[in-house]
Amino acid sequence: MQLQGVIDAAVAEVGQVLLGKDPQIRLALCCLFARGHLLIEDLPGMGKTTLSQALAEVLGLSWKRVQFTSDLLPADILGVS
Repeated sequence: MQLQGVIDAAVAEVGQVLLGKDPQIRLALCCLFARGHLLIEDLPGMGKTTLSQALAEVLGLSWKRVQFTSDLLPADILGVS
């Protein structure tokens, strides 16, 4: 399957969960396929976590969430002491 076909299929699948977010889904997929980083900023309750979970599920990737707080240290994320 061509990359465009994979992108279209992933957008259609994730679009069933997140209605009206096709441009954001496409941009997130472009970032993932380019092996880049993705920072998703939006108001609370707008589907940021759902977008990342759905993309991971559709693409067969693992997914973990890190809740950032004011006392979070780099070692908490990296596991270095």
